[in-house]
Amino acid sequence: MTEEHSAPAPAGSPRWLVGLIVGLAGLFYAYAVWNAVAHLIGMARAGLTGIGWVTLIFGVLFPAIVFAFAYAIGRRRNAGELGLVLLAGLGVVAVFWLSLIGYSVLNMDELVTIAA
Repeated sequence: MTEEHSAPAPAGSPRWLVGLIVGLAGLFYAYAVWNAVAHLIGMARAGLTGIGWVTLIFGVLFPAIVFAFAYAIGRRRNAGELGLVLLAGLGVVAVFWLSLIGYSVLNMDELVTIAA
């Protein structure tokens, strides 16, 4: 007789808990995207230069990129670790957002075309 030696599967977190964590984190990331879109629209009304468009569109895409990256890192971990990875990603998004706002305010002449 042959016996199969296989490692026991790790006890994972309930799917509903993982879904709840990803859903709640997704709402916070969506809020960051929403703010970036509102900032882009507000700046676009004044007329953006090419670098302004690139910078502010990247500001819209960045939270989604970080969310996808954080989910890819944490998806095979338990619910607590997944939550911590998504929270760390949200911290990165917050730091980026504050940097983007500071850049927008301090370098307005590079981002916005001045109408004569």
